[in-house]
Parts: sequence; C-alpha cells; structure tokens
Amino acid sequence: MDTGGTFTDCLAVDPEGRRHRAKVLSSSALRGRVAAVVGPRTVRFEAPWRVPVDFFRGGFFRSLGDEGLGVRVEASTADQVTLAEDLAVQPGDAFEIGLDEEAPILAARLITGTAAGVPLPPMALRLATTRGTNALLERRGAPTALFLTEGFADLLVIGTQQRPDLFALEIRRDPPLYTTVVEVAERLAADGSVVRPLDLEALREPVRRLRQAGVEGAAVALLHSYRNGDHEARVVALLRAAGFRHIAASAELAAAMGFLPRAETAVVDAYLSPVIRQYLDRVAGALGPESTLHGMTSAGGLVRAAEFQAKDSLLSGPAGGVVGAAGAGRASGYQKVLALDMGGTSTDVARCDGDFEYRFEFQVGGVHLMAPALVIETVAAGGGSLCTFDGSQLKVGPESAGATPGPACYGAGGPLTLTDVNLLLGRLDAARFEIPIDPEAARSALAEIRRAVEAASGEATTDEELLAGFLTIADERMADAVSTISVRRGYDPADYALVAFGGAGAQHAAPVAELLGIQTVLVPENAAVLSAAGLEAAVVERFAQRQVLAPLAAVEDSVGKWLDTLATEAVAAVASEGIPAERVEVRRRLAALRFAGQDTTVLVDATGDLKEAFAVAYRELYGYQPEAREIEVESLRVVASSRAPTLFSPTDPAVPGDRPDDGAAARVHPGGVLPRACPRCYLGGHWREVPAYERDALPVGEPFSGPALVFERHTAVVVPPGWGGRLDAVGTLVLERAPLAPLPPRG
Repeated sequence: MDTGGTFTDCLAVDPEGRRHRAKVLSSSALRGRVAAVVGPRTVRFEAPWRVPVDFFRGGFFRSLGDEGLGVRVEASTADQVTLAEDLAVQPGDAFEIGLDEEAPILAARLITGTAAGVPLPPMALRLATTRGTNALLERRGAPTALFLTEGFADLLVIGTQQRPDLFALEIRRDPPLYTTVVEVAERLAADGSVVRPLDLEALREPVRRLRQAGVEGAAVALLHSYRNGDHEARVVALLRAAGFRHIAASAELAAAMGFLPRAETAVVDAYLSPVIRQYLDRVAGALGPESTLHGMTSAGGLVRAAEFQAKDSLLSGPAGGVVGAAGAGRASGYQKVLALDMGGTSTDVARCDGDFEYRFEFQVGGVHLMAPALVIETVAAGGGSLCTFDGSQLKVGPESAGATPGPACYGAGGPLTLTDVNLLLGRLDAARFEIPIDPEAARSALAEIRRAVEAASGEATTDEELLAGFLTIADERMADAVSTISVRRGYDPADYALVAFGGAGAQHAAPVAELLGIQTVLVPENAAVLSAAGLEAAVVERFAQRQVLAPLAAVEDSVGKWLDTLATEAVAAVASEGIPAERVEVRRRLAALRFAGQDTTVLVDATGDLKEAFAVAYRELYGYQPEAREIEVESLRVVASSRAPTLFSPTDPAVPGDRPDDGAAARVHPGGVLPRACPRCYLGGHWREVPAYERDALPVGEPFSGPALVFERHTAVVVPPGWGGRLDAVGTLVLERAPLAPLPPRG
C-alpha cells in the first residue's frame, strides 16, 4: 500500500499468485452513482466494486457536495445500501460512502472481499505513507518539550541564519515545532569528557509541570552527546519515569556531529511520533495475529512497524516509487533511469544509475534532518494541483484539492486542477474513472478563470489557450525538478530513460522529456500503482555508520577494518527481523569524503581506491579538479539488506476482470496496430482525432506512431506528435522520440 495525499494505491498477490490492483481515496471513502431509490431508506447504486454483503455496514452515506458526516449504513448488498434514516437522493446523484478505518485497511477489504467487522485474512502488508509529511507541513504534530544544554535555548530559533528569500524586507518564519524549551544544567567537551556534571534534580520540577500540562512528547538534544550519550540517557530515563510516552534522544537518532540538525531531528521525531504511531496502530489493529506489517523508510528499505521511526517516514511514499522505477528500468534493460512520479498532490523525481543515490541530511517543511534518504526532489505539481489566476498570471499549485473535495470534475465542489485540464483537452476519458466524473463542473470552473483573465487583460481568450498554458507551466516545473537532480549535479538527462508513473505521470512524460532532451520514456505495467509495486520489490534494510573526521592518509589502513565492523553490525540488524543469514547481503559500502576545510562531503563507493573515487566524483559534480589538497574522511556507512525478490515478470497471472475482453483487443496489420477508437484530443496545438489503444491488448513489439492515446486501468498515456511507442517483453510501454530531420544545406 502507498497512501498519498489524494489516493491510496494497492497492489496485492493472492495465494494463487494472481495480482490485484485497487485505488481508494485516502480519505477512506468510495464513490459511486445512484441508480435507483428503491425505498425511503434503500438506494441502489452503480460502481465498479465487487463487494460482499454488509461490506458498507457501519459506514456513512452522503451525496457529494453535502456538508456533514452523512447517514449511517445499516446493511448493504453488492449493489445497494439500506440507511438508518431517510435521505433525499435522486437517480444519477454522485455519492460517497466513508468508513471508519484507515485507507489501507479499506483497500485490503476491497481486494480480499472482506466485509466490515469480519477479520481480514492473514497477509504481509508493506506500507508507505505521507501521514508524517502532511502532519509536519500542516503543523499537526503533538505538543513537544525540547530539552537542550543550558545556554542554547534559542538554538532552533536562531538556526543557520540563512535567509529563505534573499530580497525580502520582512522575514517570516514558521514558529518552532516544540511547545516549550527546558534548559539542562550540564556540559560536555568536544571529545565527550564532562565539563559540568548533569544536575537531574534541577529537572524534576519543570518535568512535573509539563506532565501536569498534558505534554507527553519530549526531544532531548545535549551538546556533543554523539561523543558521550550518558547525559542524554539519564535525562531520557527521568522523562520515562515521569510518564512521557514519546521521547526522542538525538544521540540515538543521529550519532553524528552537528548540534543544530541533531536537535531538529529529535524534535521532528518526538513531534510526529504520536501521529505515526497512532496511524500504524490503527492499521495493525485491523490485522490478525498471523499478519505482518512493515513500513517503508525514506531510504527505500523496510522496517517492521514496531521499530518504525517518525524521522524515517517523511519520504516514505516517494521512496517506494523510486524502488519501483529502478526495478522497472532494469527489467526493460535500462540501468540509468530518471523517475517521474506524478500523483494527485505532487510530483517526485529521482535519479538511479545502477543503484540508488543516498543522502544523509535533508530538509522537509523547513526542517533540517539527519537521517538516511534517497535523493528525491519534490515539486507541487500533481493531478490535484490547483490551476488558478492571481490577477496577473496563471499558476499551478502549490495548493492541492486533495481527496476532499478533489478536482472540479469529481463533483464535490472542488476547484480547477490539472486533472480537469487533461480531461477537458480530451486526454482522459470520463467513462474510465472508477469514481463519478462531471465534466460540466470542470468546464464551469474553467469558465470562471477565463472571465477573470479577460477582465484583467481586456482581451478575449480561448479555453484551449488557458488549458495549454496550465499544461506548459506544469511541464516546465517538472522538467526543472528533474534538472535539479541531474543537470545541476553534473549528469546529462539525455543519457537516461524517463520512467513515468503515478496516476498522472504518463500524461506529461513526453513533453517533460522533450524539454530535457530525453529520447526514451518508459511507462511500466502497473504504472498508476508503481509506488506499491516498489514496496513489493523493497527489502528489509539497515544502515550502520561511523563518524571518522580524520585525514584519509592517516586512517587509510583502518578504513577496511572499520567497514567490516559496520558490515557485521548492519547484517545483525537485518537478521534480527528473522531473516536467515543466507538471505542477507551487504549492499553498499560508502565513504563521505571532502577536502580539508570544506563542510560539504561527496559520497563515494568505498570498495575501491578512495582517493581515485573521490577525484572522479568531485570532478563530475563540480566540473573541475582543484590542486592537490588533503582529503578528509568525514564518515563511513554500510548498507545491509535482505535479498531482493525477482519481480516485473511478464508471466505473472492476470486478475480475472483486470484485463479487457477479447472485443477490446487491438488488431494487428502489416503496418502495426489498429486502434480501438479515435476520440478528439487537443494535441500539437489543435484539436484532432487521434487513435486510442487499449494497453492490455497491444501485441508485444508492434510499433505505433503518435499522436495517440493509450488507455489502461487507472491512467492514460499521451503520445504526442513525433513520438512512437511499442510494448516490450516485460509489459513496459516504451515511447521513443523520432529523430529530428536534418536541416537543409545552407546556400
């Protein structure tokens, strides 16, 4: 399961090896349309679900657009519900049934056909979630007290003193996450020796007052505690005895130099832990004792729910997509891929060159964290991103319509979004959505914007000009995000294939590729739920690290021994999950190096000549090689994991009903494939009838040319003029840009 801001994606494998897919709104609701009102309290509906009797019992039924919780469902069958009270609805009305369970559990019930109140069958559930990220961005964490070394109470307020906007005359910063600061009477020297002993007695009274005020979360960050964690451990013991439930100690979370990011990491973990723990407990509580639950970390590995830390959850969902994109690329023969994951709320991009690119410090929501993470760039341009006019210019995002109310075409009173734009331009088919779609609502939202633009400019404009403008803005923002993790780091995007996935990725991939000079786009099977597929491909993973802070020349002979020790530690951590030793491997040995006097490090593979590896990586990143300077080893890290399964096989059995029937099959002829239909679509600057293909019916290897549309469950692929496509042996749709015609000779 991958729970995003708008949809929760599910990919499941049953005991017979058949695959099942599902998408549900992350608000834990399913939507349909009223077919008939059978009685004052009984409603028959139309929907694509296959549900057992009483699946919806205990849920709440409401018409879209209505305020309030709705009316309780007393009983249900496969196609109708009986309500506890009368409700005025008419045939054709769109409705929503919300259930009091987390979205992953709703998806699991839908996939397994398990009614409300009935135990789910035993399962291994792997979960990625943006719950922590959203809580951080929206400042919805728990009240938290911060315990800092005396004299540093304002540390997180002062921060780095970097200006978020260089030319702003008034700097407005978000308030700190913590509720209060408690200064701790103690002091360690830089080598970890005690300068001032810890005074625990002085803490007892402020700790008592905090507990009386109901504060249950605490972050403890003491100066130089990464060298000596004794003082932090004793403060933690005092807090635990006083009744604090969520305690984050900086030396345990990030045992490395950097007082400010270490303190921020502890605060974030304590602030978000209640949110993450409550979420995981609700999911785990709906599973039986024979089931297992693992969470995806920001680094793309799995950790069992009981050990899952809030600080490792902030890039959880995007990391699943990167793992899925890398696996899909390898299956199609591409080691170097750029991942473009366009969901309902945002677009996440990443680079993979044979293996993942890691970073060990990153920022989310203005907070600096010390935690392992994949290098992922996020831009607020998703299918639900708002398309607006601010009086002078068109804008896309950063706000999103989310799951509620959703895009205008969802019929719940939402604003114009990128999903509406693609629908109005003929790139999406309203009949293929698994929720009711109202194109007229999208047209009305567009008309409001057009009137505002015309009033401001004094000139007439067309719907097509506005819609194409919104698409261009979104495409350029996504291309800029890809440039951030490629061009600006010394890598040419033209050397990579672009893997497009997420519900909206395939509609924008080719234009984004053109902006970057990329010639090949890959749209994997299960593209709309590829983040969930990445969770299937993910492995149980652990990091072990050692901070060195010494010249390479002085410690070169010791590096190998230190790495071996770290490898033993990381392997033991993976094995503690019950994984047999023969199934555990050391995946990466990494060294963070820098020139003496520099702060920023370069991460290199530590299995070869470190000096040479650093020289190559430095030159690729910065474009030059400085004169001979002393190289310093900042830290060493080892990544161990369980062995990855073999996935993305073209022979996986299909789910009954998950493929089109024989009547939908495309026909093969000597020139390629004949389309099933030719709808009108706005492509290349004007309306035209374009061939539309059913992806599941495309013969392997048969080429077709753009402009064209390729439809599949949960998404659509836009193939612009100048592009062609074919289905490869593993089910990936490969789009390739036609070579440009040579210029005529001059003169």
